[in-house]
Amino acid sequence: MAPVDAWFNRLYTWKHNPLYQSGTIAVAMLAIMLVTGLYLVIFYRIGTPYESVVRISEQAWAGRWMRSLHRYAADVAVVAIAVHALRMFAQGRSWGPRTLAWVSGLFLLFLMYVCGWTGYVMVWDVQAQIMAVEGARVLDALPLFSAPIGRAFVGESPLPRAFFFLNLFLHIAVPIGVALALWMHVSRLARPALLPPKGLLWGSTGVLLALSLLWPAPLDAPADLLALPSRVSVDWFYGFWLPFSRSIPPWAAWAAILALGGIVMLAPVWTRPRESERVPKSFVKERFCTECDQCTQDCPYDAIRMIPRSDGRPGRVANVNPALCVSCGICAGSCAPMGVGPPLRTGRDQLDRVGTFIAEHTWGPRDVILVSCDHAASPAATGTALEGIPAFPVPCAGNLHSSVVEYLVRSGAGGVLVVACPPRDCWSREGPRWLTERLFHERPAELKERVDGRRVRVVHAAEAEVGRLVEAVDAFRGRVLAMDIAAAETDIAVDLECEIPADEVEV
Repeated sequence: MAPVDAWFNRLYTWKHNPLYQSGTIAVAMLAIMLVTGLYLVIFYRIGTPYESVVRISEQAWAGRWMRSLHRYAADVAVVAIAVHALRMFAQGRSWGPRTLAWVSGLFLLFLMYVCGWTGYVMVWDVQAQIMAVEGARVLDALPLFSAPIGRAFVGESPLPRAFFFLNLFLHIAVPIGVALALWMHVSRLARPALLPPKGLLWGSTGVLLALSLLWPAPLDAPADLLALPSRVSVDWFYGFWLPFSRSIPPWAAWAAILALGGIVMLAPVWTRPRESERVPKSFVKERFCTECDQCTQDCPYDAIRMIPRSDGRPGRVANVNPALCVSCGICAGSCAPMGVGPPLRTGRDQLDRVGTFIAEHTWGPRDVILVSCDHAASPAATGTALEGIPAFPVPCAGNLHSSVVEYLVRSGAGGVLVVACPPRDCWSREGPRWLTERLFHERPAELKERVDGRRVRVVHAAEAEVGRLVEAVDAFRGRVLAMDIAAAETDIAVDLECEIPADEVEV
Protein backbone atom coordinates (compact mmCIF):
# COMPACT_ATOMS: atom_id res chain seq x y z
CA MET A 1 0.00 0.00 0.00
CA ALA A 2 2.84 2.42 0.80
CA PRO A 3 4.33 2.42 -2.75
CA VAL A 4 0.87 3.07 -4.20
CA ASP A 5 0.39 5.99 -1.80
CA ALA A 6 3.74 7.46 -2.83
CA TRP A 7 2.88 7.13 -6.53
CA PHE A 8 -0.47 8.86 -6.04
CA ASN A 9 1.23 11.61 -4.01
CA ARG A 10 3.55 12.31 -6.93
CA LEU A 11 0.58 12.41 -9.27
CA TYR A 12 -1.89 14.40 -7.16
CA THR A 13 0.14 15.69 -4.14
CA TRP A 14 -0.89 14.60 -0.67
CA LYS A 15 -3.50 17.39 -0.45
CA HIS A 16 -5.55 15.85 -3.26
CA ASN A 17 -4.56 12.19 -3.09
CA PRO A 18 -7.87 10.34 -3.65
CA LEU A 19 -6.62 7.35 -1.63
CA TYR A 20 -6.37 9.60 1.43
CA GLN A 21 -9.88 10.90 0.75
CA SER A 22 -11.67 7.64 -0.07
CA GLY A 23 -14.18 8.06 2.75
CA THR A 24 -15.09 11.63 1.86
CA ILE A 25 -15.24 10.76 -1.84
CA ALA A 26 -17.86 8.12 -1.01
CA VAL A 27 -19.96 10.76 0.78
CA ALA A 28 -19.59 13.14 -2.17
CA MET A 29 -20.79 10.42 -4.53
CA LEU A 30 -23.78 9.78 -2.27
CA ALA A 31 -24.66 13.46 -2.53
CA ILE A 32 -24.43 13.32 -6.34
CA MET A 33 -26.62 10.21 -6.39
CA LEU A 34 -29.21 11.95 -4.22
CA VAL A 35 -29.41 15.04 -6.43
CA THR A 36 -29.55 13.12 -9.72
CA GLY A 37 -31.91 10.53 -8.27
CA LEU A 38 -34.44 13.20 -7.31
CA TYR A 39 -34.50 14.32 -10.92
CA LEU A 40 -34.80 10.80 -12.35
CA VAL A 41 -37.64 9.73 -10.07
CA ILE A 42 -39.81 12.52 -11.48
CA PHE A 43 -39.89 10.81 -14.87
CA TYR A 44 -39.90 7.18 -13.72
CA ARG A 45 -43.15 5.22 -14.10
CA ILE A 46 -43.72 1.92 -12.32
CA GLY A 47 -46.37 0.96 -14.91
CA THR A 48 -43.89 1.21 -17.78
CA PRO A 49 -40.46 0.96 -16.15
CA TYR A 50 -38.32 0.23 -19.19
CA GLU A 51 -40.12 2.67 -21.45
CA SER A 52 -39.80 5.47 -18.90
CA VAL A 53 -36.03 4.86 -18.65
CA VAL A 54 -35.84 4.99 -22.46
CA ARG A 55 -37.61 8.34 -22.42
CA ILE A 56 -35.18 9.60 -19.77
CA SER A 57 -32.22 8.45 -21.88
CA GLU A 58 -33.63 10.27 -24.89
CA GLN A 59 -33.52 13.60 -23.03
CA ALA A 60 -30.27 14.79 -24.55
CA TRP A 61 -30.13 17.99 -22.50
CA ALA A 62 -30.64 16.46 -19.06
CA GLY A 63 -31.99 12.94 -18.66
CA ARG A 64 -29.25 11.07 -20.54
CA TRP A 65 -26.31 12.52 -18.61
CA MET A 66 -28.27 12.63 -15.35
CA ARG A 67 -28.88 8.89 -15.50
CA SER A 68 -25.26 8.24 -16.48
CA LEU A 69 -23.94 10.46 -13.70
CA HIS A 70 -26.21 8.69 -11.21
CA ARG A 71 -24.85 5.31 -12.24
CA TYR A 72 -21.19 6.29 -12.43
CA ALA A 73 -21.36 7.97 -9.03
CA ALA A 74 -22.80 4.74 -7.61
CA ASP A 75 -19.86 2.79 -9.04
CA VAL A 76 -17.29 5.22 -7.63
CA ALA A 77 -19.02 5.15 -4.23
CA VAL A 78 -18.62 1.38 -3.95
CA VAL A 79 -14.95 1.55 -4.95
CA ALA A 80 -14.30 4.40 -2.52
CA ILE A 81 -15.93 2.55 0.38
CA ALA A 82 -13.92 -0.60 -0.39
CA VAL A 83 -10.64 1.37 -0.56
CA HIS A 84 -11.49 3.16 2.68
CA ALA A 85 -12.21 -0.12 4.47
CA LEU A 86 -9.00 -1.68 3.14
CA ARG A 87 -6.92 1.27 4.38
CA MET A 88 -8.49 1.20 7.83
CA PHE A 89 -7.85 -2.54 8.05
CA ALA A 90 -4.24 -2.27 6.85
CA GLN A 91 -3.54 0.50 9.37
CA GLY A 92 -4.98 -1.53 12.25
CA ARG A 93 -7.85 0.91 12.79
CA SER A 94 -10.66 -1.64 12.99
CA TRP A 95 -10.77 -2.68 16.65
CA GLY A 96 -11.29 -1.25 20.12
CA PRO A 97 -13.07 2.13 20.17
CA ARG A 98 -13.06 2.06 16.37
CA THR A 99 -15.25 -1.07 16.25
CA LEU A 100 -18.44 0.97 15.84
CA ALA A 101 -16.97 2.74 12.82
CA TRP A 102 -15.90 -0.58 11.28
CA VAL A 103 -19.24 -2.33 11.77
CA SER A 104 -21.30 0.68 10.65
CA GLY A 105 -19.05 1.05 7.60
CA LEU A 106 -19.72 -2.55 6.58
CA PHE A 107 -23.43 -1.99 7.12
CA LEU A 108 -23.15 1.10 4.93
CA LEU A 109 -21.55 -0.96 2.17
CA PHE A 110 -24.34 -3.56 2.46
CA LEU A 111 -27.01 -0.86 2.14
CA MET A 112 -25.22 0.53 -0.90
CA TYR A 113 -25.53 -2.87 -2.59
CA VAL A 114 -29.20 -3.17 -1.68
CA CYS A 115 -29.81 0.30 -3.07
CA GLY A 116 -27.82 -0.52 -6.20
CA TRP A 117 -29.61 -3.84 -6.73
CA THR A 118 -33.04 -2.22 -6.54
CA GLY A 119 -31.89 0.59 -8.81
CA TYR A 120 -30.77 -1.78 -11.53
CA VAL A 121 -33.96 -3.86 -11.28
CA MET A 122 -36.03 -0.68 -11.68
CA VAL A 123 -34.63 -0.26 -15.21
CA TRP A 124 -36.02 -3.68 -16.17
CA ASP A 125 -33.70 -4.47 -19.02
CA VAL A 126 -32.02 -7.84 -19.49
CA GLN A 127 -29.39 -7.01 -16.85
CA ALA A 128 -32.19 -6.23 -14.41
CA GLN A 129 -33.89 -9.49 -15.35
CA ILE A 130 -30.80 -11.55 -14.56
CA MET A 131 -30.24 -9.75 -11.24
CA ALA A 132 -33.89 -10.14 -10.24
CA VAL A 133 -34.13 -13.83 -11.18
CA GLU A 134 -30.88 -14.71 -9.45
CA GLY A 135 -31.79 -12.67 -6.40
CA ALA A 136 -35.15 -14.45 -6.16
CA ARG A 137 -33.47 -17.86 -6.51
CA VAL A 138 -31.11 -17.12 -3.61
CA LEU A 139 -33.81 -15.57 -1.42
CA ASP A 140 -36.11 -18.55 -1.92
CA ALA A 141 -33.61 -20.66 0.04
CA LEU A 142 -34.73 -18.78 3.16
CA PRO A 143 -38.01 -19.66 4.93
CA LEU A 144 -39.30 -16.11 4.65
CA PHE A 145 -42.06 -16.29 2.06
CA SER A 146 -45.28 -18.30 1.91
CA ALA A 147 -44.64 -19.04 -1.76
CA PRO A 148 -41.39 -18.97 -3.74
CA ILE A 149 -40.91 -15.50 -5.18
CA GLY A 150 -39.06 -17.03 -8.11
CA ARG A 151 -42.41 -18.07 -9.56
CA ALA A 152 -43.08 -14.44 -10.45
CA PHE A 153 -40.29 -14.62 -13.04
CA VAL A 154 -41.28 -17.77 -14.95
CA GLY A 155 -43.16 -15.69 -17.52
CA GLU A 156 -46.61 -17.25 -17.17
CA SER A 157 -48.03 -13.81 -16.30
CA PRO A 158 -46.79 -10.21 -16.42
CA LEU A 159 -44.95 -8.94 -13.38
CA PRO A 160 -47.30 -7.04 -11.07
CA ARG A 161 -46.87 -3.30 -10.67
CA ALA A 162 -46.42 -3.94 -6.95
CA PHE A 163 -43.02 -5.47 -7.73
CA PHE A 164 -41.75 -2.27 -9.29
CA PHE A 165 -43.41 -0.16 -6.62
CA LEU A 166 -41.57 -2.19 -3.95
CA ASN A 167 -38.26 -1.68 -5.75
CA LEU A 168 -38.89 2.05 -6.07
CA PHE A 169 -39.87 2.27 -2.41
CA LEU A 170 -36.73 0.43 -1.28
CA HIS A 171 -34.54 2.47 -3.61
CA ILE A 172 -35.85 5.65 -2.00
CA ALA A 173 -36.08 4.36 1.59
CA VAL A 174 -32.69 2.65 1.83
CA PRO A 175 -30.79 5.97 1.60
CA ILE A 176 -32.39 6.87 4.93
CA GLY A 177 -30.60 3.86 6.37
CA VAL A 178 -27.44 4.99 4.59
CA ALA A 179 -27.69 8.37 6.31
CA LEU A 180 -28.18 6.67 9.68
CA ALA A 181 -25.22 4.35 9.11
CA LEU A 182 -23.08 7.32 8.07
CA TRP A 183 -24.04 9.19 11.24
CA MET A 184 -23.08 6.16 13.34
CA HIS A 185 -19.86 5.82 11.35
CA VAL A 186 -18.60 9.27 12.36
CA SER A 187 -20.36 9.60 15.71
CA ARG A 188 -17.16 8.97 17.69
CA LEU A 189 -15.05 11.42 15.74
CA ALA A 190 -14.39 15.02 16.63
CA ARG A 191 -14.59 17.34 13.63
CA PRO A 192 -15.37 14.62 11.03
CA ALA A 193 -14.57 15.60 7.45
CA LEU A 194 -17.50 14.60 5.26
CA LEU A 195 -16.43 16.09 1.93
CA PRO A 196 -13.05 16.05 0.14
CA PRO A 197 -11.08 19.26 -0.54
CA LYS A 198 -12.74 21.54 -3.07
CA GLY A 199 -10.20 20.80 -5.78
CA LEU A 200 -10.72 17.05 -5.51
CA LEU A 201 -14.49 17.42 -5.07
CA TRP A 202 -15.06 19.51 -8.17
CA GLY A 203 -12.36 17.71 -10.11
CA SER A 204 -13.90 14.27 -9.55
CA THR A 205 -17.39 15.64 -10.21
CA GLY A 206 -16.19 17.22 -13.44
CA VAL A 207 -14.57 13.98 -14.61
CA LEU A 208 -17.76 12.01 -13.97
CA LEU A 209 -19.84 14.68 -15.69
CA ALA A 210 -17.58 14.61 -18.75
CA LEU A 211 -17.73 10.81 -18.78
CA SER A 212 -21.53 10.97 -18.57
CA LEU A 213 -21.70 13.35 -21.54
CA LEU A 214 -19.17 11.55 -23.73
CA TRP A 215 -19.93 7.95 -22.79
CA PRO A 216 -23.54 7.60 -21.59
CA ALA A 217 -24.42 4.59 -19.49
CA PRO A 218 -25.64 1.71 -21.72
CA LEU A 219 -29.22 0.50 -21.77
CA ASP A 220 -29.77 -3.12 -22.77
CA ALA A 221 -32.77 -4.62 -24.49
CA PRO A 222 -35.99 -4.82 -22.46
CA ALA A 223 -36.41 -7.76 -20.15
CA ASP A 224 -38.29 -10.76 -21.56
CA LEU A 225 -39.04 -13.56 -19.14
CA LEU A 226 -39.83 -15.93 -22.01
CA ALA A 227 -36.46 -15.48 -23.72
CA LEU A 228 -32.86 -16.16 -22.77
CA PRO A 229 -30.74 -13.00 -23.03
CA SER A 230 -28.02 -13.35 -25.66
CA ARG A 231 -26.01 -10.27 -24.69
CA VAL A 232 -25.92 -8.51 -21.34
CA SER A 233 -23.93 -5.45 -20.23
CA VAL A 234 -23.24 -6.26 -16.58
CA ASP A 235 -22.05 -3.55 -14.21
CA TRP A 236 -19.35 -5.55 -12.44
CA PHE A 237 -19.23 -3.12 -9.52
CA TYR A 238 -22.67 -4.35 -8.47
CA GLY A 239 -23.02 -7.59 -10.40
CA PHE A 240 -19.64 -9.21 -9.75
CA TRP A 241 -21.36 -11.90 -7.69
CA LEU A 242 -23.58 -13.16 -10.54
CA PRO A 243 -21.19 -15.69 -12.17
CA PHE A 244 -20.30 -17.18 -8.80
CA SER A 245 -23.86 -17.26 -7.48
CA ARG A 246 -25.36 -18.79 -10.63
CA SER A 247 -22.86 -21.67 -10.61
CA ILE A 248 -23.68 -22.98 -7.12
CA PRO A 249 -26.81 -24.02 -5.18
CA PRO A 250 -28.58 -21.31 -3.14
CA TRP A 251 -27.55 -22.88 0.18
CA ALA A 252 -23.90 -22.72 -0.89
CA ALA A 253 -24.31 -19.06 -1.83
CA TRP A 254 -25.70 -18.30 1.63
CA ALA A 255 -22.91 -20.30 3.25
CA ALA A 256 -20.34 -18.23 1.36
CA ILE A 257 -22.13 -14.97 2.24
CA LEU A 258 -22.34 -15.83 5.93
CA ALA A 259 -18.75 -17.08 6.10
CA LEU A 260 -17.27 -14.06 4.35
CA GLY A 261 -19.57 -11.63 6.15
CA GLY A 262 -18.77 -13.18 9.52
CA ILE A 263 -15.02 -13.02 8.94
CA VAL A 264 -15.14 -9.37 7.91
CA MET A 265 -17.64 -8.35 10.59
CA LEU A 266 -15.53 -9.98 13.31
CA ALA A 267 -12.34 -8.23 12.17
CA PRO A 268 -12.37 -6.11 15.39
CA VAL A 269 -11.99 -9.39 17.30
CA TRP A 270 -9.38 -11.28 15.31
CA THR A 271 -7.27 -8.20 14.48
CA ARG A 272 -7.10 -7.00 18.08
CA PRO A 273 -3.51 -7.15 19.36
CA ARG A 274 -2.61 -9.12 22.42
CA GLU A 275 -3.01 -7.35 25.71
CA SER A 276 0.76 -7.11 26.11
CA GLU A 277 1.10 -5.42 22.69
CA ARG A 278 -1.55 -2.74 23.18
CA VAL A 279 -0.63 0.82 24.05
CA PRO A 280 -2.32 1.72 27.36
CA LYS A 281 -5.01 4.37 27.39
CA SER A 282 -4.20 7.98 28.18
CA PHE A 283 -4.50 9.12 31.76
CA VAL A 284 -4.51 12.47 33.56
CA LYS A 285 -2.34 13.48 36.51
CA GLU A 286 -4.90 15.65 38.21
CA ARG A 287 -2.42 17.75 40.17
CA PHE A 288 -0.79 18.94 36.93
CA CYS A 289 -4.04 19.97 35.21
CA THR A 290 -4.48 23.75 34.88
CA GLU A 291 -8.03 23.54 33.48
CA CYS A 292 -6.89 24.94 30.14
CA ASP A 293 -9.25 22.59 28.23
CA GLN A 294 -6.73 22.23 25.38
CA CYS A 295 -6.55 18.43 25.43
CA THR A 296 -10.35 18.22 25.07
CA GLN A 297 -10.17 20.48 22.02
CA ASP A 298 -7.33 18.55 20.37
CA CYS A 299 -8.54 14.98 20.98
CA PRO A 300 -9.61 13.56 17.58
CA TYR A 301 -12.06 11.12 19.17
CA ASP A 302 -13.85 13.22 21.82
CA ALA A 303 -12.38 10.95 24.48
CA ILE A 304 -11.57 13.72 26.99
CA ARG A 305 -14.03 15.78 29.01
CA MET A 306 -13.68 18.33 31.78
CA ILE A 307 -15.22 17.20 35.10
CA PRO A 308 -15.22 18.61 38.65
CA ARG A 309 -11.99 18.02 40.55
CA SER A 310 -11.82 15.27 43.15
CA ASP A 311 -8.71 16.51 44.97
CA GLY A 312 -10.44 19.25 46.93
CA ARG A 313 -9.16 22.07 44.68
CA PRO A 314 -11.71 24.34 42.94
CA GLY A 315 -12.46 24.13 39.26
CA ARG A 316 -12.46 21.29 36.75
CA VAL A 317 -9.98 18.69 35.54
CA ALA A 318 -9.53 16.73 32.33
CA ASN A 319 -10.83 13.16 32.38
CA VAL A 320 -10.18 10.44 29.77
CA ASN A 321 -12.95 8.03 28.79
CA PRO A 322 -11.14 4.69 28.21
CA ALA A 323 -14.01 3.42 26.05
CA LEU A 324 -13.31 6.15 23.48
CA CYS A 325 -9.53 6.58 23.80
CA VAL A 326 -7.46 4.99 21.00
CA SER A 327 -4.10 5.74 22.69
CA CYS A 328 -2.98 8.07 19.89
CA GLY A 329 -1.21 10.34 22.40
CA ILE A 330 -2.18 13.60 20.72
CA CYS A 331 -3.32 14.88 24.10
CA ALA A 332 0.27 14.58 25.35
CA GLY A 333 1.41 17.12 22.79
CA SER A 334 -1.40 19.53 23.67
CA CYS A 335 -0.76 19.68 27.44
CA ALA A 336 1.62 22.52 28.38
CA PRO A 337 2.21 21.20 31.94
CA MET A 338 2.63 17.67 30.53
CA GLY A 339 0.06 16.00 32.74
CA VAL A 340 -1.87 13.87 30.23
CA GLY A 341 -1.08 11.13 27.75
CA PRO A 342 -0.51 7.37 27.53
CA PRO A 343 1.93 5.90 30.05
CA LEU A 344 5.57 6.54 29.06
CA ARG A 345 4.43 8.94 26.32
CA THR A 346 3.49 12.10 28.23
CA GLY A 347 5.47 15.29 27.69
CA ARG A 348 7.50 14.59 30.82
CA ASP A 349 8.33 11.11 29.56
CA GLN A 350 9.39 12.59 26.24
CA LEU A 351 11.71 15.04 28.00
CA ASP A 352 13.32 12.17 29.88
CA ARG A 353 13.84 10.31 26.61
CA VAL A 354 15.25 13.29 24.77
CA GLY A 355 17.61 13.99 27.65
CA THR A 356 18.99 10.48 27.30
CA PHE A 357 19.04 10.89 23.50
CA ILE A 358 21.16 14.06 23.78
CA ALA A 359 23.54 12.38 26.20
CA GLU A 360 24.07 9.49 23.79
CA HIS A 361 24.74 11.63 20.69
CA THR A 362 27.03 14.45 19.75
CA TRP A 363 26.39 17.06 17.09
CA GLY A 364 27.64 20.41 16.02
CA PRO A 365 25.96 23.77 15.37
CA ARG A 366 25.61 22.94 11.67
CA ASP A 367 24.02 19.51 12.11
CA VAL A 368 20.36 18.62 11.54
CA ILE A 369 18.42 16.41 13.96
CA LEU A 370 15.45 14.35 12.76
CA VAL A 371 12.32 13.74 14.82
CA SER A 372 10.50 11.01 12.91
CA CYS A 373 6.95 9.70 13.17
CA ASP A 374 6.74 5.90 13.24
CA HIS A 375 4.31 5.90 10.30
CA ALA A 376 6.12 8.42 8.10
CA ALA A 377 9.19 7.98 5.91
CA SER A 378 11.88 6.31 7.99
CA PRO A 379 15.42 7.73 7.98
CA ALA A 380 16.70 4.15 8.16
CA ALA A 381 14.94 3.34 4.85
CA THR A 382 17.08 5.88 3.01
CA GLY A 383 20.15 3.65 3.30
CA THR A 384 23.34 5.66 3.45
CA ALA A 385 21.70 8.93 2.32
CA LEU A 386 21.07 10.06 5.90
CA GLU A 387 23.72 7.99 7.60
CA GLY A 388 25.05 9.66 10.72
CA ILE A 389 22.08 11.98 11.24
CA PRO A 390 20.58 11.39 14.70
CA ALA A 391 16.87 10.45 14.61
CA PHE A 392 14.54 10.72 17.59
CA PRO A 393 11.44 8.52 16.96
CA VAL A 394 7.93 9.35 18.16
CA PRO A 395 4.78 7.19 17.76
CA CYS A 396 2.87 10.06 16.13
CA ALA A 397 3.88 13.57 15.15
CA GLY A 398 0.87 14.87 17.05
CA ASN A 399 2.19 13.16 20.18
CA LEU A 400 5.38 15.26 20.04
CA HIS A 401 5.57 17.92 22.73
CA SER A 402 7.02 21.24 21.59
CA SER A 403 9.38 21.20 24.59
CA VAL A 404 11.25 18.30 22.98
CA VAL A 405 11.95 20.45 19.92
CA GLU A 406 12.98 23.32 22.21
CA TYR A 407 15.33 21.02 24.11
CA LEU A 408 17.02 19.84 20.90
CA VAL A 409 17.46 23.34 19.49
CA ARG A 410 18.80 24.78 22.72
CA SER A 411 21.22 21.87 23.08
CA GLY A 412 23.16 23.28 20.13
CA ALA A 413 21.68 21.55 17.08
CA GLY A 414 21.76 23.55 13.87
CA GLY A 415 18.16 22.61 13.13
CA VAL A 416 15.38 20.16 13.93
CA LEU A 417 13.41 18.58 11.07
CA VAL A 418 10.19 16.82 12.10
CA VAL A 419 9.10 14.06 9.69
CA ALA A 420 5.32 13.62 9.79
CA CYS A 421 2.73 11.69 7.81
CA PRO A 422 0.75 13.54 5.14
CA PRO A 423 -1.95 15.40 7.11
CA ARG A 424 -4.77 13.66 5.27
CA ASP A 425 -3.42 10.20 6.10
CA CYS A 426 -2.46 10.54 9.75
CA TRP A 427 -3.16 7.30 11.63
CA SER A 428 -4.33 9.50 14.51
CA ARG A 429 -6.35 11.74 12.18
CA GLU A 430 -5.07 15.19 13.19
CA GLY A 431 -1.48 14.72 14.36
CA PRO A 432 0.36 16.72 11.64
CA ARG A 433 -2.27 19.46 11.79
CA TRP A 434 -1.87 20.10 15.51
CA LEU A 435 1.91 19.70 15.28
CA THR A 436 2.15 22.52 12.74
CA GLU A 437 -0.19 24.72 14.77
CA ARG A 438 1.92 24.22 17.92
CA LEU A 439 5.29 24.81 16.29
CA PHE A 440 4.43 27.76 14.06
CA HIS A 441 1.07 29.26 15.00
CA GLU A 442 1.16 29.42 18.82
CA ARG A 443 -1.45 26.79 19.49
CA PRO A 444 -0.94 25.40 23.02
CA ALA A 445 1.35 23.78 23.89
CA GLU A 446 3.20 26.18 21.60
CA LEU A 447 6.89 26.40 20.83
CA LYS A 448 8.27 29.21 23.00
CA GLU A 449 9.41 32.49 21.47
CA ARG A 450 12.89 31.99 22.86
CA VAL A 451 13.39 29.20 20.29
CA ASP A 452 14.64 30.31 16.90
CA GLY A 453 11.79 29.22 14.65
CA ARG A 454 14.04 29.29 11.59
CA ARG A 455 15.77 26.22 12.94
CA VAL A 456 12.57 24.15 13.00
CA ARG A 457 10.92 22.62 9.95
CA VAL A 458 8.23 20.02 9.27
CA VAL A 459 8.21 17.74 6.22
CA HIS A 460 5.26 15.55 5.25
CA ALA A 461 6.53 12.30 3.78
CA ALA A 462 4.59 9.06 3.52
CA GLU A 463 6.21 5.77 4.42
CA ALA A 464 7.55 5.08 0.92
CA GLU A 465 8.53 8.67 0.14
CA VAL A 466 12.13 8.34 1.28
CA GLY A 467 13.31 10.42 -1.68
CA ARG A 468 11.16 13.31 -0.49
CA LEU A 469 12.70 12.99 2.96
CA VAL A 470 16.26 13.08 1.58
CA GLU A 471 15.43 16.16 -0.51
CA ALA A 472 13.92 17.90 2.53
CA VAL A 473 16.98 17.15 4.65
CA ASP A 474 19.35 18.46 1.96
CA ALA A 475 17.31 21.65 1.54
CA PHE A 476 17.12 22.22 5.29
CA ARG A 477 20.86 21.65 5.66
CA GLY A 478 21.41 24.41 3.15
CA ARG A 479 19.25 26.79 5.16
CA VAL A 480 21.06 25.89 8.37
CA LEU A 481 24.46 26.53 6.79
CA ALA A 482 23.29 30.01 5.79
CA MET A 483 22.40 30.90 9.38
CA ASP A 484 24.58 32.03 12.21
CA ILE A 485 26.25 29.31 14.26
CA ALA A 486 23.77 27.87 16.77
CA ALA A 487 24.55 28.54 20.42
CA ALA A 488 24.51 25.57 22.78
CA GLU A 489 23.21 25.74 26.33
CA THR A 490 24.58 23.49 29.04
CA ASP A 491 21.87 23.91 31.68
CA ILE A 492 18.50 23.82 29.91
CA ALA A 493 15.36 24.47 31.93
CA VAL A 494 12.06 23.81 30.22
CA ASP A 495 8.90 25.41 31.58
CA LEU A 496 6.36 22.96 32.96
CA GLU A 497 3.77 25.74 33.30
CA CYS A 498 2.10 24.54 36.49
CA GLU A 499 2.69 24.89 40.15
CA ILE A 500 2.91 21.73 42.20
CA PRO A 501 2.52 21.80 45.96
CA ALA A 502 5.78 20.95 47.66
CA ASP A 503 4.34 17.90 49.36
CA GLU A 504 3.23 16.50 45.97
CA VAL A 505 6.50 16.78 44.07
CA GLU A 506 7.44 13.44 42.54
CA VAL A 507 10.68 11.82 43.57
